[in-house]
Amino acid sequence: MLPLYLAPMAELGHRALRELIESFGGCDQYFSEMLSAAAVVSGGPFEKWYLDGGPDPARFVYQICGSDAGIIAKAVEELDKKESAGIDINMGCSAPAIMKTGAGAAWLYTIDGAAEVLRAARKRTGKRLSVKLRIGERDDFEYLLRFCLRLENEGVDLITLHPRTTKEKFKRCARWDYIAGLNAALKIPVVGNGDIDSAEMCQSRAEKGGCRAIMLGRLAVREPWCFAAVKYGSRSKIDREETAARFIGLLSEYQPKEFFQSRARRFFSYYCKNFTWGCYLQNCLARENSSAGMLNVIHNYLLEHPEERFC
Repeated sequence: MLPLYLAPMAELGHRALRELIESFGGCDQYFSEMLSAAAVVSGGPFEKWYLDGGPDPARFVYQICGSDAGIIAKAVEELDKKESAGIDINMGCSAPAIMKTGAGAAWLYTIDGAAEVLRAARKRTGKRLSVKLRIGERDDFEYLLRFCLRLENEGVDLITLHPRTTKEKFKRCARWDYIAGLNAALKIPVVGNGDIDSAEMCQSRAEKGGCRAIMLGRLAVREPWCFAAVKYGSRSKIDREETAARFIGLLSEYQPKEFFQSRARRFFSYYCKNFTWGCYLQNCLARENSSAGMLNVIHNYLLEHPEERFC
């Protein structure tokens, strides 16, 4: 079985989710939430939570995002001091607010600029250095290949590709043939990411080959047990109420109280897709401000729909 990674996801890839996934058997590597390079360098009131590498720092990768090669290099130098499996540079986030600053997928528009970032970062760490990408501005494999060959030449050890352009969001299917093409052309490993919505689909992608590892994002939030399902083929009965309650407890333990509502709502926007009346359940949860209130909403829903408690 190919290695399985948890994707970097803003407001989702925090320690509470990682601990929940770990309780089902875990995955091969966990990527952090997207970290601001400038905040890593300057510090801030919440950085200790963002930089928490639990449950296992040896399987944890820091992902950073920034628009200045010098600041990114300084952030890499700071993160190099911490135990981790590596450091990842985000060159794939296509959120307009991120790209407007020149960060994220904006780096895809300048091969020389991206190469400068990696050259400076490579000098600051001996850890595995990776990059997460999209295709670019247009559907152009030749340009993407030139971009990746340049990064490889600058010392990148691994590339993850989410094969959509910067403008597509989730409007069309991910181009997994691009992942296979890069994997065949590069000497370094290529990780595939995008549109895997079930354990069965992940297994199918792994069997087809074309990449050296698979990264799961939205599926891992909706079904935190999905890594175990892929690895072992079968799984024991999952108690959805108990899983939700465990997440709420972990969120209270591993995130600051200021983050509780936003992180809970983000998680349940995906987790509630497991239920027939998920939109209704999600709206009820969004009106609650406390863990007790959320637990009560979930419990009452499953009293009315007991057939949905287990999967």
